[in-house]
Amino acid sequence: MNFAHIPGHKETIAKLIRSVKEERVSHAQLFTGPEGCGSLALALAYAMYVSCENRSEKDSCGTCKSCVKYEKMIHPDLHFVFPVIKDKKNAEPVSDAYIEQWREFVKQSPYFTINGWLNSIEVENAQGLIFATEAGEIIKKLSLKTFESDFKIMIIWLPEKMHPATANKLLKLIEEPPEKTLFLLVSDDPDKILPTIISRCQLLKIPGFTDDEIKEFLKVKFSTEVKKAAEIARVANGNIIRAIELHENEDSSLLNLERFKNLMRFTWKRDIISVIGWSEEMASTGREAQKNFLSYSLRLLRENLMLSLDQTKNSLVFLAGDEASFSDNFHPFINQKNIYNLTDEFNLAHSHVEANGNAKIIFLDLALKVTRLIR
Repeated sequence: MNFAHIPGHKETIAKLIRSVKEERVSHAQLFTGPEGCGSLALALAYAMYVSCENRSEKDSCGTCKSCVKYEKMIHPDLHFVFPVIKDKKNAEPVSDAYIEQWREFVKQSPYFTINGWLNSIEVENAQGLIFATEAGEIIKKLSLKTFESDFKIMIIWLPEKMHPATANKLLKLIEEPPEKTLFLLVSDDPDKILPTIISRCQLLKIPGFTDDEIKEFLKVKFSTEVKKAAEIARVANGNIIRAIELHENEDSSLLNLERFKNLMRFTWKRDIISVIGWSEEMASTGREAQKNFLSYSLRLLRENLMLSLDQTKNSLVFLAGDEASFSDNFHPFINQKNIYNLTDEFNLAHSHVEANGNAKIIFLDLALKVTRLIR
């Protein structure tokens, strides 16, 4: 992954290249922005550029020994940390236990969510975390000398998923790392990172992609027809992950829509037996899938409110396909009287799932409250 493969972010890329040319590479950097902004892709391309043996003014060469190994993500001085799950063999596993699956998954595309990653390793009912044992592995790896490059580079994807013990153990290392060590933290939700970690990092805020950038990406990557690419780009609203999902008509989006439609249908009818069945079905899915559904529902509520407020003419509605067809009939039920309470309940359910609450109780409680609010 080099800079040329990223569809846009020219100013951000220029800033990163300039830091290398001027030898002002900060030892700890936090790449953050809205979901689907390409923060991981930028971190990978930056790491490759820093280590390139024959870099140009604009990009890594892509052909030197270092670049070839970076493309395969097997460079001995490149290390990864990412959320993993507990299994029967390991109560607190480390990233290296999943490194082969990680390499194959990221090589397919650097644009994905944690739900996509965990689905790829066939997680059922678990949340991805960076466990406390990971800190020891990081310290051990970074205490060694570099093998081939000037820098040892540690990419930590989603540091907000760190166990507090992990974060606390790394504070000193991030503040005063060994010479020629580079931490690249890639976050979707920096508000959940320990402030003491953030204070030790140089912050790089990454904006969402423009519609033109996403449109061009779809045309080049998938040979998408121009009109369809333009529609997807508008609906994706800067989120390249959502653009890919819309193009591929990903099953998870359709499944979330179907679950949302069922919830609203059952609660409107006040069909309590069906509501109970729905909540039990949701409870049987994995926790990351549950959080993904709740986030999806919040977005759909927002879009339907914009429809109710007649904001289509102001280009503030980002719906297409099945979502748009459903919302044409559904949006009158979402208005200024119930939107605040509805979003509060979905946000509360998300927090409870994240805190490992009882999923059956959480989703039954949510559904019963929606029953009261939807009318």
